[in-house]
Order: sequence, then structure tokens, then C-alpha cells
Amino acid sequence: MSDSPAIITVAITGALPRKKDNPAVPVTPQEQIESTHEAYEAGASLVHIHVRNPDESPSSNPDLYGQVQEGVRKHCPDMIVQFSTGGRGRDQTARGAMLHLRPDMASLATGSVNFPASIYENPPDFVEGLARSMREFDIKPEIEVFDLAMLYNAANLAKKGLINGPLHVQFVLGIANALPARRSVFDFLRAELAAVLPDATWVAAGTGRFQWEVNQWCLEAGGHCRTGLEDNVKYDQNRLAASNAELVKKIADACGRYGRRVATPAEARALLGLRTPVTA
Repeated sequence: MSDSPAIITVAITGALPRKKDNPAVPVTPQEQIESTHEAYEAGASLVHIHVRNPDESPSSNPDLYGQVQEGVRKHCPDMIVQFSTGGRGRDQTARGAMLHLRPDMASLATGSVNFPASIYENPPDFVEGLARSMREFDIKPEIEVFDLAMLYNAANLAKKGLINGPLHVQFVLGIANALPARRSVFDFLRAELAAVLPDATWVAAGTGRFQWEVNQWCLEAGGHCRTGLEDNVKYDQNRLAASNAELVKKIADACGRYGRRVATPAEARALLGLRTPVTA
């Protein structure tokens, strides 16, 4: 594991944080492009994208996704673009409406889970439909695991031929009613992944106050890292993060302490088995 590259994902906006939570949250396409470029220069090689309506509510508008993707590919030509198909604030029928734009990756939650105030609904036929669309457009899914069954559901999708391996799996830790941010849970999930999907790559996201702690677990255990204002608007428990780039830099600066280094975008693409980027 010595000096092994760590892919840093930056989740720039998300469905929940708004400017009232932190003025650094990018909302408009131009703000998102600029924030992504700053994070790219700080060491991020993958950007996870949600878009917003003018009132800052979550949007499924393909035109907005297209604008952000075009800007990222122009200013960060080798960066991995990942669209969210998440369900907060968006109608289920519209959640894959932008996949025809052919991002490199898209998120795919493989089951439903109770969030604190709502149900994140991902019924089997819907999940399989998204998986088919991703396969049609040559998009690699990032399997989002909010609960243990979602890991086995992903393995079943692979057995059915709906998603191609090797898979890339993200464990989401720290959301109430879902997987807790406990080291024992993190270690168990990694052990199950090795047993069920031994060729998979993996990343873990810690939400809220758990973000930095989970980042460090990932660096130590040989996985990849996710950070950004989507998951936590704070740098630490005492002040707001100044930018997505600041959160990325914190991981980049820590890599050496764990015998790791920041993956270049080209290395990240090779590790994830992605095609050559299409430039704007």
C-alpha cells in the first residue's frame, strides 16, 4: 500500500446545503464550474455533481447538467465527471434524465433506506432501469451503499449483467437511520466487499462531523476518499469551510502521513477502468 494513489472525489453541492448554510456552496453552473476547477487544482480527480434550480432547490434539468459538464471538461479536461441520480427533492421519473449526456460515471443507489424525514425510494425495477441506461450510454456506476443489503443487491445486478465489473462502491456513513460512522462497521463493510466483490474499488463518505474521520480511515485502509460541501459545510467543528478546494487540500496534505499520494486524473481513470475523456 506504500505510496499507493488515492482518488479524491469532491462532492461540490449536493441536494441539501444552501448558501444560508455556507456562502461557499456553489449553486449556479458557473459557480459549480469554478468551484470544481479550484478543487481539481487542489488534487481532486473526480467531481460528483448535483444541479440546482434558480431557487436553489434540487433539479433534474439536463441543460444544467450539460452546462456544468461542458465547463468542467473545458477547464479540467481529464477530470472524471460523475452525475448524481439521487432522489432528494427530485421526481423518480426524472432522476436519470441527463444520462444521455454520457458523463464518465453516475451514482447508483441499489436499494431504499429511511432518511431522518423521508424514505429514499429505489425500488428494484427503478434501479434496474437506471443500470440499463448507464450500460447503454457507457457510464460506469458508482454503487452507493447506504445500508448493508445494497452491497449484495449490487453483486446481483452484476450477476444479471446489468452492470459491468469491476464495480466501484461507495459506503455512506453517518446518516441517521442508515449506516453509522463506526470503525467496526467500516471494517465489516470492507471485509464483506472483499468477499462478495473481490475486484471492486471502494471509497467511503462520512457525513457531517464524520467527514474527516472517515477520510483518515480510507487513507489508512488503502481506499479512496470523498469530501466536499455536499457532505459537510464545515472544515472542522469550529468554522465553515472556505471552499470545496480547502476540503480537498486537507486530504491531499494528509496523504503522505499514511504512505499514500494523490492520484492524478489519468491514474484515477486507470484505477476505475474509465474511457479516455471527451474534451469540450
